[in-house]
Amino acid sequence: MQTIPILSFDSNEKTVSLHCPIAMPQASSFLWNSKMMIQMNCRGYATSQFMQPEPAKYAHAPNMEAKNFMQPEQPYYAHHPGRFFYVKDNHSKKLFSAPYEPVRNTLSSFEFKAGQHQLDWVVINDNIKLEISLSLSKDYAAELWSAKVSNQSEKNRSLSLTPYFPVGYMSWMNQSANYNKPLQAVICRSITPYQKHNDYFKNKDFKDLTYLLSDIQPCSWETRQSAFEGEGGLHNPSALLQEKLSNSNADYETPTAALQYNLNLAPGQSQRFKFIFGPAKNDQEIQQVRNTFFGSKTSFDQAISEYADYISQARNPLTIKTPDKTFDNFVNNWLARQVFYHGDVNRLSTDPQTRNFLQDNMGMSYIKPNMARSAFLHAIAQQNINGAMPDGILIHKEAQLKYINQVPHMDHCVWVPICLQAYLDETADYEVLDVLIPYQDSETQETVSIHIDRALRWLFEKRNDQGLNFINEGDWCDPMNMVGYKGRGVSIWLTLANAYANNVWAKICQQHNRVTQANEFKNNAQTCNDSVNQHGWDGNWYARGITDEHVSFGTHDDKEGEIFLNPQSWAILSGASNQDRESRCIKAVKEKLETRYGLEMLSPAFTSMRDDIGRVTQKHPGTAENGSIYNHASAFYIYALYKSNKQDYAFKLLRQMIPGPDDTDLLTRGQLPTFTPNYYRGAIKTHPRTAGRSSQLFNTGTVHWIYRCLIEGLFGIKGTKEGLTINPQLPSNWNEVFVERRFRAATFNISIKRNKQDEKIKVEVDGIALKNNTISNIDADATYQVNVSIALKD
Repeated sequence: MQTIPILSFDSNEKTVSLHCPIAMPQASSFLWNSKMMIQMNCRGYATSQFMQPEPAKYAHAPNMEAKNFMQPEQPYYAHHPGRFFYVKDNHSKKLFSAPYEPVRNTLSSFEFKAGQHQLDWVVINDNIKLEISLSLSKDYAAELWSAKVSNQSEKNRSLSLTPYFPVGYMSWMNQSANYNKPLQAVICRSITPYQKHNDYFKNKDFKDLTYLLSDIQPCSWETRQSAFEGEGGLHNPSALLQEKLSNSNADYETPTAALQYNLNLAPGQSQRFKFIFGPAKNDQEIQQVRNTFFGSKTSFDQAISEYADYISQARNPLTIKTPDKTFDNFVNNWLARQVFYHGDVNRLSTDPQTRNFLQDNMGMSYIKPNMARSAFLHAIAQQNINGAMPDGILIHKEAQLKYINQVPHMDHCVWVPICLQAYLDETADYEVLDVLIPYQDSETQETVSIHIDRALRWLFEKRNDQGLNFINEGDWCDPMNMVGYKGRGVSIWLTLANAYANNVWAKICQQHNRVTQANEFKNNAQTCNDSVNQHGWDGNWYARGITDEHVSFGTHDDKEGEIFLNPQSWAILSGASNQDRESRCIKAVKEKLETRYGLEMLSPAFTSMRDDIGRVTQKHPGTAENGSIYNHASAFYIYALYKSNKQDYAFKLLRQMIPGPDDTDLLTRGQLPTFTPNYYRGAIKTHPRTAGRSSQLFNTGTVHWIYRCLIEGLFGIKGTKEGLTINPQLPSNWNEVFVERRFRAATFNISIKRNKQDEKIKVEVDGIALKNNTISNIDADATYQVNVSIALKD
């Protein structure tokens, strides 16, 4: 078994390869389109769902399960849904499986290649090479699989290939399966259970079939999971001990999809098979899928090519070359892809939380600004005329607010100006502020500017007699749900975020020639900051809130939850902290929250329920919001550090978000450096064994803030109404970087170098020195050569 290197990178193909299935067993990657998402584990386990219109499963666990929520640290187990390929030597009866599960042979060679639009495995065992690929189509909820078997030995080989796609427990009401020979497909059938008669009419158009479709007729098949496994289990299925599978139907039995092919391969000979796996409403739809992907010899590969074009819409507006090659690889090849996923399909939800929807489209402002513009207008149109933003944004005509969006949170208004600012900086499209749109509960049409005025005035009014914002059943921290459910509890963080949002909006109003409103919101920001400094300062850091019973928390008196990261970040952003308080906050964060994997969100983690704070205290210490290295919160802090010109500390924390580059860090985190996860395990002092472990959850608003940190902080190439302003904040050990920045339809090739003669930033554009550091009068489609000289650091 090849164990080194653990990872390899191909920047040309934009891929990352893992060379050992046991070194990082949870390592995964994901693919998506507008209809579905799939996360594939390197060993062959899968978590997938499709939209109809709500999220639904087509490959199930062996028991009843939640169908519409992605879990952090997804547990994998023997019967977890997966996509497996068994290869048997018909003479020796030796058996192995790929990608690695369920047989778990010691393989001669293993490679899992995570690409932009395709996932590949190359497995070699006993001189048989198996190459597996997974891609999607652009328009269908369908997985496109291919398997190529090659004989690398010097003798003829008689082999059998059996793709095994478990379908799992589909329905307690009705489930079955059979093989349809004309379609060349195993078809697993079920009926979604319901109790209320009205639900029948909602469910009758559901895609309750799951199929495995092949381009070549198999020699045998199996649709009963119990018959396939027999007494041998998945690692040595009884069905594969026979010459052929039993060709049996599943009649109210757990269905599965197994197809068997016999191959006689001469030395050097190979054979390729193609499969489609997915949901369908009926046999006619499966026939349509067959015609689409197997209608000609080129249809299947053409669909993969079209999907590659779809994913390429995540065109990175930022290409970098720095002294840190692993960092470059992540930024150049993967960051924009994750940003695009969030904005493109809204995390495969029909009612994304308002804060998530707005921040996801903040990121889209850099990649597809027109899409971001439409999204902002769509969200604002769901505002109530009293100014309140909803807890979720409905993006499908049949959608309803569900789950967390039925719990009242108080922070959604702050994100409108904060996220819109990034769009305005990127586009200078101040005309969007004059667009007339209605309210959710009124036909009255008012400009976007007035909508945002109303939002911030509504939030400003929701303060107690101390001037602190009520929290109700949560703010940005969803599970902080019991601080203010009686109507008295307040959030220090939200009051600071309120101040920051008002300051941001005041500047936008100033740019938009609304001087009266600018002064109003600037004064409101100062009022909020003053209230926090009077009632929320704990001596060395800011508290997190005050409960319904008037108990401050996030203070030095707390044995658990003594300090929270978010108030320190937003005190810097809002301007609440003066120089002394800012220094104290940063010192406290370093001493109490910093780990070698990043910043813990709070510390010490809670170990038991505090019913005056909420379910955040029930989460396992070091996971999620209870003391993990929660990257979204860390990104806020990094952004604040750049705003305060703390570039070395900011980059140190930014770099810690990306796994590697050393093997020890990669093995600890257990994640490929192809996405930023929701969190890494924290509580490092009390749970050191699991500290640093990745949640593997790629749904996170972190990535949009990383983009802002890169654009506005690290490389300092920020858009303004006038043009592109240059103000780099490189870490002191970087003397030279190159950046290609696409901005307002122009291309900027930017070289940033340190020079011991320079004390201030000097900017030359096409050989001409600028009097200031803003490039204005930008011509669309033009290319600019920009040389930036900054002071040399010791």
